[in-house]
Amino acid sequence: MLTMGKAITRRRAVAVLTATLLATGMAACGNSDTGEQPADDGKLTLGFSQVGAESGWRTANTNSIKESAKEAGIELKFDDAQGKQENQITAIRNYIQQKVDVIAFSPVVESGWDTVLKEAKDAGIPVILTDRAVDSADKSLYKTFIGSDFVKEGKLSGEWLVNETKSATGVVNIVELQGTTGSAPANDRKKGFAEAIAANPNLKVIASQTGDFTRAGGKAVMEQFLKANPKIDVLFAHNDDMGLGALEAITAAGKVPGKDIKIITIDAVKDGMQALADGKFNFIAECSPLLGPQLMEMVKKVKAGETIPQRIETVETTFTPEQAKAALPTRKY
Repeated sequence: MLTMGKAITRRRAVAVLTATLLATGMAACGNSDTGEQPADDGKLTLGFSQVGAESGWRTANTNSIKESAKEAGIELKFDDAQGKQENQITAIRNYIQQKVDVIAFSPVVESGWDTVLKEAKDAGIPVILTDRAVDSADKSLYKTFIGSDFVKEGKLSGEWLVNETKSATGVVNIVELQGTTGSAPANDRKKGFAEAIAANPNLKVIASQTGDFTRAGGKAVMEQFLKANPKIDVLFAHNDDMGLGALEAITAAGKVPGKDIKIITIDAVKDGMQALADGKFNFIAECSPLLGPQLMEMVKKVKAGETIPQRIETVETTFTPEQAKAALPTRKY
């Protein structure tokens, strides 16, 4: 039989042990809640913030990044910003706290990134831009930009139209569906197209408005264009999805897309290519979303301390209806 003193001592020992175990358990849960990294297993960690899921292009881009990370053996922490810059800034700051190896993101808009990019730089975490650029004067805030030449895409679209309308004697009325206001592709595609069509003074942009890169936006804005402008000869849409939405509005208005109103778009996703092959679109400048393999290659090189080019351009082409028909059977997106 235990004496009273020994019983009290044992109860105290049990209480201390229980408190210790509880504290240990709570500490472990706390690590998970604050996003602290588990023990280093030697695997590279990439924090990626995506613009959103506004189009078929963006979905293909997200799939490319996720699949490529898996193939490359890179742990991917993925965030969907839902088209809001503040969400991306929050995600980047979370990645900094989690001490990921590399941060990559496709910026919603061009400006307003210097503060958070400096925070990443101060934390020693390299940043890679994909698809869209930022307008920061300090190029040391990011390692490289992987993506298309948006000005070139706009120029190629305009050059096709100049050639297509070279025999026109009267004014050719153009309406333009712009991408998200302030975004690099919207700014640059507009600029490139305007520079190209300046070669023919008969080509006039009579209305230009954002459709936010979405089908719904493209349809709604095209409906407004059709009501306000009785004579529209050409639609230039900054992406396929807006063009596809506009196509619905044009058809509903009793006009024949591709004939009554010629349609030029950018991207070359499968639905857009099908519309082109069917003669409802007239020309597409390609913008490839399959940036995943290039991104993972650069993530590994940056982490290894290798020097990489500050600008990496994707290889792309253009399509006419005949070329779309030939390309569709093997199209990946």
